[in-house]
Amino acid sequence: MAIVELKVPSPGESITEVVIARWVKNTGDVVEKDDVLAEIDSDKATLTLNAEESGKIEVLAAEGDTVKVGQVVVKIDTSVKPEAKAKVETKAEVKTEAKKEEPKKATVVENTKVETYASGTPSVAASKIMAENNIKSAQLNGSGKDGRITKQDVLSALSNGLPTAAKILSNSWQGGRDKDKVKMTSLRKVVAKRLVSVKNETAMLTTFNEVDMSAIYEIRAKYKDKFKEVHQSGIGFMSFFTKAVCEALYHFPAVNAMIDGEEIVYNKYCDIGIAVSAPKGLMVPVLRNAELMSLAEIELGIKAMAIKARDGKLTIPEMEGGTFTITNGGVFGSMMSTPIINPPQSAILGMHNVVERPMAVNGKVEIRPMMYVALSYDHRIIDGRESVGFLVKVKEMLENPTRMMFGGKNPEEVLLGL
Repeated sequence: MAIVELKVPSPGESITEVVIARWVKNTGDVVEKDDVLAEIDSDKATLTLNAEESGKIEVLAAEGDTVKVGQVVVKIDTSVKPEAKAKVETKAEVKTEAKKEEPKKATVVENTKVETYASGTPSVAASKIMAENNIKSAQLNGSGKDGRITKQDVLSALSNGLPTAAKILSNSWQGGRDKDKVKMTSLRKVVAKRLVSVKNETAMLTTFNEVDMSAIYEIRAKYKDKFKEVHQSGIGFMSFFTKAVCEALYHFPAVNAMIDGEEIVYNKYCDIGIAVSAPKGLMVPVLRNAELMSLAEIELGIKAMAIKARDGKLTIPEMEGGTFTITNGGVFGSMMSTPIINPPQSAILGMHNVVERPMAVNGKVEIRPMMYVALSYDHRIIDGRESVGFLVKVKEMLENPTRMMFGGKNPEEVLLGL
């Protein structure tokens, strides 16, 4: 009997422990090579543990257990082989043939006055009470003839605590005193520590501004169909903001810098982290060299990262090394917030929801789609002048998107060499 031991893989440098999030296979299951056996939560990402050989498995750790990197968590008995696929198909065919039996014909009884009811049909009295309390037949078990629901069935269900529409509408709480205690995931623990450390170890301030989104709305309305036809992707706000941020970072390099001991590292490229919501929490995958990307490339990159985050397939390298982060609380309805810096970065831009508001435009009141934007920054490295100037530059380019093509200048200024 040959036994193969599976050890916990290393998710990345400095990570020594992981949590068994979920077992996909259980002790006694016979698996194929490369089958997914378990999902593993690390400090930064969710990984999968795959079978190195075919055979019968023995699980050595429970769901929720914290295990060391390199620890043996599964044994595979390779002497037990999975059934050949041909045999499985044969069984499936037999089951299919069994299901193809001729349906029994209903017997028709003529000249009788016997009434029959389908299972779950309520009586007249039961129907009245069910209608008053908005109770469905599927919620009850009939005790009458042929499974018919009687008045007593309904009254008994109500007396045993079946929730009525009135109760549900008046109060979704049920008045209990229960509590649930759930163990924090590795990811949530790390997020908690990092957020506290940012508050304690940086001089974080936030500056605000507002952006008139009219120009971007017009571009999207004019070109959205053609853009989708050419690039097979919709065009959202995030690509415009990413492009505007990259241009603004060129003019204000301190916002793209970070502190390393007693030195300041100025990054001469833009690796932009895009915060995306995932089932297990907020993930921040990174667009590498976003300053060189077109709007279409940014859109496709963000879409691919969002799908990976949703499916739990983001890798640690895809989330490391960002120089600046953008987060969009507007998708959840946030009007204004102060985002927290993603260390070791020195700044983060927060987007919010778009609200139509009356604005003074050329001496007249007009209704414009407006968005509040917030820049949280580390005051140890970024001065107020730079933070405000950066945010103003982002605002200028979003309100006049053609500036993004000309280094933050108007086309006329470029033409005139100004």
